[in-house]
Amino acid sequence: MPISTKETIIIVIVAAVCTFATRLVPFVLFSGKKEPPKFVNYLGSVLPVAIIGVLIVYGIGDVRDMGLNGLLPKLIAVAVTAILHFWKRNTLLSIAVGTIGYMLLINFVFK
Repeated sequence: MPISTKETIIIVIVAAVCTFATRLVPFVLFSGKKEPPKFVNYLGSVLPVAIIGVLIVYGIGDVRDMGLNGLLPKLIAVAVTAILHFWKRNTLLSIAVGTIGYMLLINFVFK
């Protein structure tokens, strides 16, 4: 049973409010000259690297049943992304080039 336009609009509004709230809460909690707790500072320094690690593992996926044509483009894209990021220090550029490169590899080189 498809959802109606009204239900779709409600879903979008709820998602927008939740997204805005998650962006707003840290500023409300830690506004002013108050220093955030040490635990929050620790999470801020550790979580970005941990999240990137999880995304790499998720992106490469299960390699046990994957042939060379499935694994090689992923490894090439990860390597290109990492090298470009260390070279240019531009996250958006490295992610975009890695993603576009991967899509080109799987569609034109490793069919």
